[in-house]
Amino acid sequence: MPLVWIIIIILVLLVAIYIALYNGLQKAQVHADEAWSQIDVQLKRRNDLIPNLVETVKGYAKHESETLEKVVDLRNSLVNIPDSDHAKKMEVSNQLTDSLKTIFALSENYPNLKANQNFLSLQEELTNTENKIAYSRQLFNSTAAMFDEKLLTFPSNLVAKIHGFKKIDYLQTPTEEKAVPKVKF
Repeated sequence: MPLVWIIIIILVLLVAIYIALYNGLQKAQVHADEAWSQIDVQLKRRNDLIPNLVETVKGYAKHESETLEKVVDLRNSLVNIPDSDHAKKMEVSNQLTDSLKTIFALSENYPNLKANQNFLSLQEELTNTENKIAYSRQLFNSTAAMFDEKLLTFPSNLVAKIHGFKKIDYLQTPTEEKAVPKVKF
């Protein structure tokens, strides 16, 4: 009879370990989803600020309509990308960030715009939002790394294979942003 109890205890322990590994994978996946959600929140915040920025700049830089149209088009396309397409969302978001830099550079050519309190306030809000997006991207990549680590390490990798868990891709920095800036004096 004691052998039966030992077998039962071993089986209960194995089931408990299996459940703990599965729950650990689920929690890691939830954390990764939540980290992506933080990026999405900041992207929406930025998208909400852009129309105000564009309207403010329009009054001062009437002949810069091409730049403004590009920002609006990118914003609109970002809104229409499905939430599940993280890579495409980040690609368009990076293009939008570059376009916003162009608008901020325009302020150098328009002293009245540069002095406009509404423009300065929007510029500060967008800068803060861009910083939050960068932080959220770092958090997402860290969370994805922890999840992916569980997929690769024993014994959780066995549970992950059984339940079909898939690796989460990191958000990459676009190649053009990795280039060393040229500084001229």
